[in-house]
Amino acid sequence: MEKLVLTTPLSAVLRTTKDHLAALSEMGIQTVEQMVLYLPRAHEDLSQMQTLMTAPLDTKVTVRGSLSALKLVRLRSHKVMVQALFTDHDGAVAHVVWFNQPHIMRMVKDGDEVVLTGKITESSYKLTMSSPQFEVAGRRPLVHSGRLVPIYPQHALINTKWLREKMALLQSAIALLPETLPSDVLHDEKLLDRASTIRALHFPEKAQDVQRALDRMAFEEMFALQRDALERKAEMKRHRSDRIRVPMDAPLIRALFASLKYTPTNSQKIAIYEILRDMENDEPMSRLLEGDVGSGKTLVATAVMANVIHHGGQCAMMVPTEVLARQHSDSIGRLLIGFWNYLQKKSPEDTDTSALSQTLLRPPRIALLTGSTPLRDAEEIRRGLASGTVDLVIGTHALIEEAVQFHDLRLVIVDEQHRFGVAQRKALAEKGSPHFLAMTATPIPRTLALTAYGHHDLSVLLEKPGNRKEIETKVVSPADRTVVERFIDHQITEGRQVFVICPLITQSSAEGMEEVRSVEREAQRLKEAFPRRIISALHGRLTSIEKEQIMKDFKALKSQILVSTSVIEVGIDVPNSTIICIEGAERFGLAQLHQFRGRVGRSDHQSHCFLFTSTPEQARSPRLKAMEEHRSGFLLAEIDLKLRGPGELFGLRQSGVPESALGMLLNPEIVVRARRAAEKFLGKCEASRT
Repeated sequence: MEKLVLTTPLSAVLRTTKDHLAALSEMGIQTVEQMVLYLPRAHEDLSQMQTLMTAPLDTKVTVRGSLSALKLVRLRSHKVMVQALFTDHDGAVAHVVWFNQPHIMRMVKDGDEVVLTGKITESSYKLTMSSPQFEVAGRRPLVHSGRLVPIYPQHALINTKWLREKMALLQSAIALLPETLPSDVLHDEKLLDRASTIRALHFPEKAQDVQRALDRMAFEEMFALQRDALERKAEMKRHRSDRIRVPMDAPLIRALFASLKYTPTNSQKIAIYEILRDMENDEPMSRLLEGDVGSGKTLVATAVMANVIHHGGQCAMMVPTEVLARQHSDSIGRLLIGFWNYLQKKSPEDTDTSALSQTLLRPPRIALLTGSTPLRDAEEIRRGLASGTVDLVIGTHALIEEAVQFHDLRLVIVDEQHRFGVAQRKALAEKGSPHFLAMTATPIPRTLALTAYGHHDLSVLLEKPGNRKEIETKVVSPADRTVVERFIDHQITEGRQVFVICPLITQSSAEGMEEVRSVEREAQRLKEAFPRRIISALHGRLTSIEKEQIMKDFKALKSQILVSTSVIEVGIDVPNSTIICIEGAERFGLAQLHQFRGRVGRSDHQSHCFLFTSTPEQARSPRLKAMEEHRSGFLLAEIDLKLRGPGELFGLRQSGVPESALGMLLNPEIVVRARRAAEKFLGKCEASRT
């Protein structure tokens, strides 16, 4: 293996298949640094070796002994299993079987001493271990047993066992990781350095090592949040300017409401007023708009943008996906252009709208800028933004490129802001120090929101527009699938459409993942189950053009069932879809399930959400039952917070912070320590500048 550096591509240092490298790439792991920063979600203590006679039944244990009578058995189902006898050091014997793992015959031979980790069961006075993890003792230091072992988030082909083995090969690279906390903070707070922290999480020797590492990770994350909050507050004070003031135009907002085909909710009216009032100040607004799925955040954003555009300012809206960017461009464009057309048609006797139509001499110019925007179109949009002829740009990360400059940017809106990093949000907000509005459909409990986003004021939408029916939610055991699918077929006959959500794109053969449904296989199964229906599939490996066409066809009723990954979690709006089926529902958090459920229930038709579980036992899960009982995203967020920690709400699930550390972010002591440390550090920085 060549000398490791952090930027070395994994393809140059790991002996593995192209499929495994592709799966890693899909997880955002392509270099040595990205690999060693892929941290365990938990740890399991397998340091206590036991014997077959002392080990408890039906509990994961670790035993050491030798294998004999190894043989490969072919089953009628064309599957295979490996059988062996395991004899521990006391002479006790257990039957061992591995299903669908023929490679084991190449890895061990009769007489090899092994360490097995798994559950022991007893039947007819015979001890059995089914598909235990195993290591050959003596070949190398144990990585799967006989110690405190890491458990990693799994994905497609990439499982915990595979990751442990590869991490052991890359262990020396951990020492190369740069420190990310100031040295004064490390010293004052008595924290582990970064390299020691990462090493302790991957290769802990004792439980205290893991705890100290988790303390460091939680503190660093809270320190970053508090430092960001303090810097933004200081930045806002430095950027006081009469130029960024945007007067609240009440007649404009009244006319916008009058142009709609429905009446905005009181929550929407209050939120619009709070935002517009903030924007009348001479320092940049920083506000978080929380609204449950379907609560009407888009209208609030549109009203605020209409007010800015009316006063000659520009607006930018950044969203996490191209699919959502296109949808916002369509829906917000329709609202704004429809409003302008409404004003042109009003009678001159209507003094409010007559005065407005005199000032709004042209329709607002709206542009869509994403990574797949053709180069010529993108250059034209950038020229329009720089000259001021484009009033509103909606896009993805493409908006924060250095080439994107604005003539008079007054308002930045970031939708689902927890999906963007702090640096990305800051890069957009700094293009003119405009007013900043963050929006999220993930309901965040107020106390947690103030901890995470302490620099924001808070507006909350508590109502939903119109008289939409409650979505009927049902947890479905595998045995009840046929009944539900008959109901679905009847609903399609009535003219309705269906979303089906799967955790994976392609089927995985990784241990423990065989039963997890994939988009590709489920789409094929549904074509057989519903031969008279048209099935389409949507996932992240498709190009932007392909995704857009699939969504257009679905909206146009050219297909009845859309099978998708979580790419449709946020913002997809197809009112005719009244059923959503979520496969492997136990694999998703409540906040994410609630987001999925919000893809239906957008019309006057009764909508249904079916949560399919992989096993009958999971259908009795109290967590999934909470989805049946509760419709409030805020209440479900509280339940999710207690069960899973604040990772989903802070947007840290993809940040590399272990799940074990996320729960500590709510610890008041850590919040206070991090706040004081951030204040002290920024105070020193300010003093050194002066």
